Amino acid sequence: MSDVNLSQYPSFHADDVEILDKSTVFQGFFRLERYSLRHRLFAGGWSEVMQREMFERGHAVVVLPYNAQTDELVLIEQFRLGAMPSSHSPWLLEAIAGMVEPGESASEVAQREAEEEAGLTITELWPMLSYLSSPGGTTERIQLFLGRLTQPVTAGVFGLAEEHEDIKVHVLPRAQAMQLLAEQKIDNAASVIALQWLALNIDKVKQIWGA
Repeated sequence: MSDVNLSQYPSFHADDVEILDKSTVFQGFFRLERYSLRHRLFAGGWSEVMQREMFERGHAVVVLPYNAQTDELVLIEQFRLGAMPSSHSPWLLEAIAGMVEPGESASEVAQREAEEEAGLTITELWPMLSYLSSPGGTTERIQLFLGRLTQPVTAGVFGLAEEHEDIKVHVLPRAQAMQLLAEQKIDNAASVIALQWLALNIDKVKQIWGA
């Protein structure tokens, strides 16, 4: 699991939080840890001791491949069990994504996943932003990249059989992807944020990558 550097948050001090106990309550495809802790209060003093369970899945990388010359991007479609209770379909349109393995950099993950999930070779990455996916329940941090496409993309089905992946690749005009976003047909957080970042920064991206 990749470490996250907290030095960018100068107001955080290790002694502001006291971990009294930590234990693993479940270990399967993911891990669940139970903490007993207390923390300093804004008004001074300490909170009561509390218990919290944290979902441990490591950190993830997301890459949105984009061709600035054709104004097209790549999204993938795959089955997501977590979408079944609240979505019209559990097959979601998403940006490419993958988990950070030990010893990997974020850029290496982006390039590996682009190859595995879409058959793409990405040689240039534009860091967009990183965010905590749901810090009330998991430690996961997600790094987003824009991936530069300069060659035509062949749509098809990709993924690793040993990871039960069945991934369909879609090449879309950017305007169509934004329309799907406006219609809430793209509703997973990483893809929404990546597309919104691209909308906000499209002029700069076209200026630098469109030549």
